[in-house]
Amino acid sequence: SGGGRLLERIRKWYYNAAGFNKLGLMRDDTLHEDDDVKEALKRLPEHVYNERVFRIKRALDLSLKHQILPKDQWVKYEEDHHYLEPYLKEVIRERHEREAWNKK
Repeated sequence: SGGGRLLERIRKWYYNAAGFNKLGLMRDDTLHEDDDVKEALKRLPEHVYNERVFRIKRALDLSLKHQILPKDQWVKYEEDHHYLEPYLKEVIRERHEREAWNKK
């Protein structure tokens, strides 16, 4: 539908306007690290965690130098995936279960 395509174009525009992709970051790299996110990070496979650390360190370095990556190295909207989301959903579900159990 036309409305769906428009919404997708707006999402792409917003993704690029946010600017984190120009530093080589993915959406999940920018999440605020609350207790749930910290626990989810502990559950990531080692190589995924190491890739995240690399992206964040590179972005910090670029930011300090007031630089961005060459355009061909920007993370593209279509290539960005929520690598942390399944782990985070599991952590939140477990926390809700614990909270419900503790109310009994």
